[in-house]
Amino acid sequence: MATVNPQCLLSFPHIHPPINRPKPLLTPSSLPSLSLHGKPERLSSLSASLSLSPAIVSSSSSSSFEREEMESVVDGFFYLLRLSSQYHDVEVTRAVHASFLKLGEEKTKLGNALISTYLKLGFPRDAFLVFVSLSSPTVVSYTALISGFARLNLEIKALKVFFKMRSEGVIEPNEYTFVAVLTACVRSCRFSLGVQIHGLIVKSGFLNSVFVCNSVMSLYSSGDAVKVFDEMPQRDVTSWNTLISCLVREGMFDKAFGLFREMNRFEEVEADSFTLSTLLSASDSMRGKELHGRAVRVGLRQELSVSNALIGFYAKCGDVKKVESLYEMMSVRDGFTLTEMIAAYMAFGMVDSAVEMFEKMPEKNTISYNALMAGFCRNGYGWKALKLFTEMLQRGVELTDFSLTSAVDACGLVAEKKVSEQIHGFCIKFGCASNHCIQTALLDMCTRCERMTDAEEIFEQWPSNVDSSKATTSILGGYSRTGLPEKALSLFHQTLREEKLVLDEVSLTLIIAVSGTLGFGEMGGQIHGYALKGGYSSDIGLGNSLISMYSKCCHFNDAIKVFNTMREHDVVSWNSLISCYILRRNGDEALATWLRMNEEGIKPDTITLSLVISAYRYTESDKLSTCRELFLSMETTYGILPTAEHYTAYVRVLGHWGLLEEAEETVNSMPFQPKVSVLRALLDSCRVHSNTSIAKRVAKLVLSTKPANPSEYILKCNIYSASGLWHRSEMIREEMRERGYRKHPSRSWIIHENMIHSFHARDTSHPQEKDIYSGLEILIMECLKAGYEPDTEFVLQEVDELMKKTFLFHHSAKLAVTYGILTSKNRGKPVRVVKNVMVCGDCHEFYKYVSVVVKREIVLRDSSGFHRFVNGKCSCKGLW
Repeated sequence: MATVNPQCLLSFPHIHPPINRPKPLLTPSSLPSLSLHGKPERLSSLSASLSLSPAIVSSSSSSSFEREEMESVVDGFFYLLRLSSQYHDVEVTRAVHASFLKLGEEKTKLGNALISTYLKLGFPRDAFLVFVSLSSPTVVSYTALISGFARLNLEIKALKVFFKMRSEGVIEPNEYTFVAVLTACVRSCRFSLGVQIHGLIVKSGFLNSVFVCNSVMSLYSSGDAVKVFDEMPQRDVTSWNTLISCLVREGMFDKAFGLFREMNRFEEVEADSFTLSTLLSASDSMRGKELHGRAVRVGLRQELSVSNALIGFYAKCGDVKKVESLYEMMSVRDGFTLTEMIAAYMAFGMVDSAVEMFEKMPEKNTISYNALMAGFCRNGYGWKALKLFTEMLQRGVELTDFSLTSAVDACGLVAEKKVSEQIHGFCIKFGCASNHCIQTALLDMCTRCERMTDAEEIFEQWPSNVDSSKATTSILGGYSRTGLPEKALSLFHQTLREEKLVLDEVSLTLIIAVSGTLGFGEMGGQIHGYALKGGYSSDIGLGNSLISMYSKCCHFNDAIKVFNTMREHDVVSWNSLISCYILRRNGDEALATWLRMNEEGIKPDTITLSLVISAYRYTESDKLSTCRELFLSMETTYGILPTAEHYTAYVRVLGHWGLLEEAEETVNSMPFQPKVSVLRALLDSCRVHSNTSIAKRVAKLVLSTKPANPSEYILKCNIYSASGLWHRSEMIREEMRERGYRKHPSRSWIIHENMIHSFHARDTSHPQEKDIYSGLEILIMECLKAGYEPDTEFVLQEVDELMKKTFLFHHSAKLAVTYGILTSKNRGKPVRVVKNVMVCGDCHEFYKYVSVVVKREIVLRDSSGFHRFVNGKCSCKGLW
């Protein structure tokens, strides 16, 4: 912790009084009669008349009458300072300051009043000029300056003034001085210095002051704060509020409410609006409603801070009607009210209402901008958040760490590499990249913008004395999203050994998802057991992740069991179960689950409808009319407009059943430009059904679109390559490289003895590479004898036919299944292989023959679902 040098003084220059010039005398009777209820017109024009008689200025020979008149003038100055502060008119204060400097005998009280007024108006430099002009500053002078500096976020200057006071050794601090300097310590996070000042307070005998003890409590964490509280000889409501606030801040909600109950037993102390507002921020549904009732009973419901806190509480409870009702009932509102409403609307997904509320604000500040920007991020509107951030920069709105964190989060949402690099550079330029919250956001942003190298660099340079749990969770998620689940698993074990990862709902959910991606059921089962022992079984997010994990590991019964044992479900739970049946290619069960979901009144989301449409690929063709009806009535029945994902699913269903003309018509009638994913779905269907005429038209559409991500670039490359246009294919690859995109290579892996063995096409990196290739040669020969015919159309390289066969024979899926056959001793157990993309038609055919040759069941999971190869047949029946 940095320390402050007691010898360091403020660097404001000293100002000398101006030369006195004769001007008309200002007397109290000459002051106009001013209303305190409305701002007096031309208040600042009074400054022209604020001057002193030369006779009064030359003071030592002044008569008694002149001294009385001087006192009267000074009283007038005090009055004007009060008006200046009330109406925020600094010109009057400066005029009084000028006259103050002409006084022949110093009026320290007037100087103190000037210091306080300047600080209230937000002019710390002018306040300091008054202070240094005092020949004999008092403890009030020092305290006013220290308190004002602390209030204006000039904590270091406040501390320097305190050290100046102490070093001169003439004036001793009083209780107000100690409160002011402790405030500066808390706000500047100089807690070690605060502890030293606590010691000075003890020596000075001020621990009997409730006022001082309350400030001491605010310095400490809950344990030490409780100790100070228990030792206080007397307490007021602020004492109780300070400790309750400390407990809430540290998440000790039960203790905070226990203290509140204890507080209620003391008749001389009554909870106020601050007590209720603080507790409402920590309340669950039952406690919050009890506090609401109490606020109504004791007449605090109309207090602005309580009403604002109630809006925040009901927003957290998801009760939009209550929030709007509270807002309408409020007789007085402030900027914080409107900001709470913006946050509430964003929490409910009512983005337009939040924007409307923001536009209503007469004065927009950093907090309101931050609330709107964070809300955009929360609802997935990354570009809107970035546009708002740009507006903040253009309008000169003060940026906070929260502003930058939201801007970085928005970059992660839009996943644009170049934009993310610009924001990253902005954070570094302004010295914010070292802030740990922003660092964590930057790391997460890099993982979402294909910048894993930068993410790893941030992670490797993480300070050893700073908690790295969130950073670890972010990079684990990055590895999982970018197709590097093995790295995620390796890092998980490493950080667990080094005790750098806190196993909570978030990290457990993440590693369960990684286990599912890998198809590592044994690992997922162990994490499930840990979660049960740790008491996390009631967490919905964790339960949903378990359903998905077991489904992806082919443990469908376990997935269904998890769903059935969950205490409550959300829409994601139902989506996970529907997805489980789709992975099994069991469309009837998926649709039965959808029917149950409707019967229980669960409102579907956009993902639900996409999954349900996909389920019709795995049912009988006579159910197609129901699929059409669902797709066409999405908006009217469920209020969900069809997106590219819905069109993709629907086109795949039509294409699977051979309705290619209807699928093409659907694409051509889309209300927006078809995304490549939709066109790819139709193109795949054309390939399955050998419809070259429609395929050519779709290919032209694909080639006319501008690629937006690596997979779309690869599709264009493949179309050119399949047409023999190798030079155009290379041009697309070059453009890819220029944009910093790289192809995620297809790979296959198998888990053997709790280790992941991963393979790429023509991979030679495995330690048992020679045995694998020798075994594969034998396997290929046996399959060829059994009737396997290699399909070289799946090789999109400009090489001769012999080389195409070599490439085809050494696909990653063939290497993985060979390793699985060589290493698995239990011949009655299936060989399980996972592939990160859809298996090609040749490998699919090859697996059929392998299941006959080796008399083993082969289970393959690719991006379309599970394939079970038994006796030359696949469970997918050509539906993949």
